[in-house]
Amino acid sequence: MKHIAIDARESGTTTGRYIDKLIEYLHQLSPGLSITILTKQSRLDYMNGIAPNFKAVASPYKAFTFAEQIGLKKQLKKIDADLVHFCMVQQPVFYRGTVVSNMLDLTTVRFRNPVKNQLLFTVKQWVYIWVNKRVAKKSQAIITPTQYVKADVAEYTNIDPSKITVAYGAADPITDPAEPVPALIDKQYLMYIGRPLPHKNLWRLIEAFQLLQAQHPQLHLVLAGKKDVLYSQIESRVQAVNIKNVIFTDFVSEGQLRWLYEHCAAYTFPSLSEGFGLPGLEAMIHGAPVVSSNATCLPEVYGDAAHYFDPLDVQNMSDAINEVLTDKALRQKLITAGKQQAAKYSWQRMAEQTLAVYNKVLDQK
Repeated sequence: MKHIAIDARESGTTTGRYIDKLIEYLHQLSPGLSITILTKQSRLDYMNGIAPNFKAVASPYKAFTFAEQIGLKKQLKKIDADLVHFCMVQQPVFYRGTVVSNMLDLTTVRFRNPVKNQLLFTVKQWVYIWVNKRVAKKSQAIITPTQYVKADVAEYTNIDPSKITVAYGAADPITDPAEPVPALIDKQYLMYIGRPLPHKNLWRLIEAFQLLQAQHPQLHLVLAGKKDVLYSQIESRVQAVNIKNVIFTDFVSEGQLRWLYEHCAAYTFPSLSEGFGLPGLEAMIHGAPVVSSNATCLPEVYGDAAHYFDPLDVQNMSDAINEVLTDKALRQKLITAGKQQAAKYSWQRMAEQTLAVYNKVLDQK
């Protein structure tokens, strides 16, 4: 029986949801492979719960560290798998075994983090660029979350597109009971959930919201997500220019997030760069009309179920949101189409496609 090792060190994080779902649904497929899962000590019980027939072992090596390059490489050599699936680009770059790698997007290659030491960040970004190109070339197969990322990776790293398989992720309905956010009960609001990194383009969303206030003075903008340095900076800037009705929720529970989706006037997604755009699909599942940037992969993922705008044009963004707020027929069309669009995506199909990649690579050995 062939032996596969899956790098699940990111399990339990936002970006690790794909990994958790892959392992859960791969286990359901009874793949006829011996599978070892490498994950954090704290996730061993979780992995044993969702995939009892796989072997879960602790791998304490953090991403982008010397420990990863040396310690994880030694661990993999000891495991001696026929194939290793690295679910992120971070991996021991000089590991010489048979490898399948996920490349989620090239956002970090193109955007900077303004709160980091810029000299140090520049050096790390150069290293990250090299790692992406190295991983693309040394992996026997690459998996991307969208056709857009497939084309972007192929062009950027100069590899044959036939080496890349697209395996779409999916969104799941939140099962926790909806929990109202007291400050927003009976309020009309737009919402965004996620980190406030520069490519998320939140300041232009805030400027578009400011334009909307002339026609909708009671409208609120909800920016949900754990309040970090970047969110605090944005909040201070909002206060400095005196923009009213912008609410920074800080961390919200799953129940609160469900309630926010279910009661918002629109889910707004102004991003400049995405690999998949999961929050928009989550919003669609819960009946929110989605008003989205037309950048990168988002039209591919959302299809006709979102109302699009140019993320660099604040007036265009404001106009698109206003159309959803004022046109009841458009709003209902988006809600109906959104639920249909989100239902097109399947974690089981993603696991089947990934298993097919494994088998193809193993057959070529």
